Amino acid sequence: MRDGRRKAARYIVPIAVAGVAAATIGLVPALASSGDPDLPKISAQELIEKIAASDTEQLSGNVKISTDLGLPSFAGLADLGDLAGGGKDGGDGKGATADPQSKLLELATGTHHLQVAADGPDKQKVTILGKGSDYSLIHNGDDVWAYDSGTKEAVHTKGDAGEGHEAEPTATPKELAEQALKAADPTTKVTVDGTSRIAGQDAYQLKLEPKQSGSTISSITIDVDADTYVPLKFALNSTDGGKPVVDAGFTKIDFSKPDASNFALPKGAKVTEGEDLEKQAPKDLPKDLPKDVEKDLKDLEKEFGKEGMPAEGDLGGMNVIGEGWSTIATFDTGGQGMPDEGEMKDMPAGVGGLLDSFGDKVSGEFGEGTVFKTRLINVLMTDDGKVYAGAVTKDALVKAANEAK
Repeated sequence: MRDGRRKAARYIVPIAVAGVAAATIGLVPALASSGDPDLPKISAQELIEKIAASDTEQLSGNVKISTDLGLPSFAGLADLGDLAGGGKDGGDGKGATADPQSKLLELATGTHHLQVAADGPDKQKVTILGKGSDYSLIHNGDDVWAYDSGTKEAVHTKGDAGEGHEAEPTATPKELAEQALKAADPTTKVTVDGTSRIAGQDAYQLKLEPKQSGSTISSITIDVDADTYVPLKFALNSTDGGKPVVDAGFTKIDFSKPDASNFALPKGAKVTEGEDLEKQAPKDLPKDLPKDVEKDLKDLEKEFGKEGMPAEGDLGGMNVIGEGWSTIATFDTGGQGMPDEGEMKDMPAGVGGLLDSFGDKVSGEFGEGTVFKTRLINVLMTDDGKVYAGAVTKDALVKAANEAK
């Protein structure tokens, strides 16, 4: 049973790299600026204090997000997506098209246009604009909705206001900036790097840079409105140069109170409760899975239930190496490394090619392994099943593995 669990982890861990990279969007929502305004001088500490003290809670506007994580096509993940969340759904009134989890990978690559609105801590809305339909996340008091305008389907969850919700649309530039500033520590250099003009507003540009070597992040820049001290733009830059990994912010902004209709579910929506959507997920594994993969997943179900994911302790425990920008998370899958060539052929269609396309073979005192790389998050999986992951370079991961040997 334990062998089946460990073997299945060999498929799960490298594929999860894509999910980890996509999840980094949650750390970061660019945009056109014209001229550098002449503003009064301000220190980095003063600017940070003004951001923290800003009491602006009402705004609306348009946001553009461009993400370039350096990931390959997600076509090979289709089979795993069907396993995780209920297959391909064309909109049958059961809420599947409005499931927030189905939108995660879409935002991991390319450029997306959003409309946002906020009226205090209990009312926010984010709408992802599409070609034929829009997708909205709406938070109003105790209620959170995810709504697909194309199918008119909605998923509803309920909880205390201020509690964390999977679908809660709280990713405003202000909150993203606050997360980055909270993470700033003695390993971070913080400066005011000039001024800018964002969405018609004069702004100061705050710059965060690692003092340490080995990080894949060269800097984070936050453009802050010079009047309200609300962050207007947030960009995450990679050490490999080129365009930002994530470049996002307002192209238009209005600080007046948004209309209450922004935070209401559209009339005629077909609502599915979040708990009911979970019950609609497939009870059994697909019938066309390769036998080895099917057996591994069934072993996971038997030992850990339908959720199928090992607990932290069952993966050898999660440990943290280093600090600040060079932090590396590490755990042990239990002695099983990457699938061999024969096993790769038995994996779902396209997945083997996906792994090959962003995996590099490496070796060192630790032995041999594979580094799965993006422009931001890199993961080393050794042949004996140990995993090292972080926003650090391949060399930093190999060094950590060697020192842990």
